[in-house]
Amino acid sequence: MKTIATLAFAAATLWAGLANAGSVTVSDAWARASAGPARAGAAFMMIMNKGEADKLVAAKADVGQTTELHTHIKEGDVMRMRRVDSVPVPAGGMAMLQPGGYHVMFMKLKAPLKEGSTFPLTLTFEKAGDVTVTVTVKAAGAMGGGHMHMQHAPGTMKKSN
Repeated sequence: MKTIATLAFAAATLWAGLANAGSVTVSDAWARASAGPARAGAAFMMIMNKGEADKLVAAKADVGQTTELHTHIKEGDVMRMRRVDSVPVPAGGMAMLQPGGYHVMFMKLKAPLKEGSTFPLTLTFEKAGDVTVTVTVKAAGAMGGGHMHMQHAPGTMKKSN
């Protein structure tokens, strides 16, 4: 009986970290805790796509006055954040929103993001529509959900068969 309860809890925990809209599934949504008086924050996640190519075209959350899609670009020897209109999610592939690449940016935070807290984030995809995920706030220096660090074009990867 204890094993069944443990398995049920593990399944519920895994399911709680997933959200989907049609062929698009979002998992491992997280943000860093605010450092000091920071007025901006960012969220990261993995987006899997089992269907045709799609794009993440918008995001909204109540933690800041503005929510935008961003990426990092290199200008000379300096990495800079830039707003983007969309994040590609390839057919049969995935997009990784991660530090140093694509991410959801929250500006003019209404309150600091506190480690251990959560908040809802609604993502809008061009084809799949809206999907709402729960973002978990990790330590200020966190680097990821602990799954994988990939070397590829910022944020996107097509799954090979």
